Amino acid sequence: MDQEVRITLRLPADLHAWLVAQAKSAHRSLNSEIVYRLEGERAIAEKEVDSP
Repeated sequence: MDQEVRITLRLPADLHAWLVAQAKSAHRSLNSEIVYRLEGERAIAEKEVDSP
């Protein structure tokens, strides 16, 4: 990641709590957990575009 952009993100409380729990169990910060999951989804989407 060359640059970072700061955003404000609103989440439903239950989704936030779930992400916090997932981050804690993976020993990551909440920010790192969100980035990890988004990068994973991006990789899947890119594979779908490349697949015939």
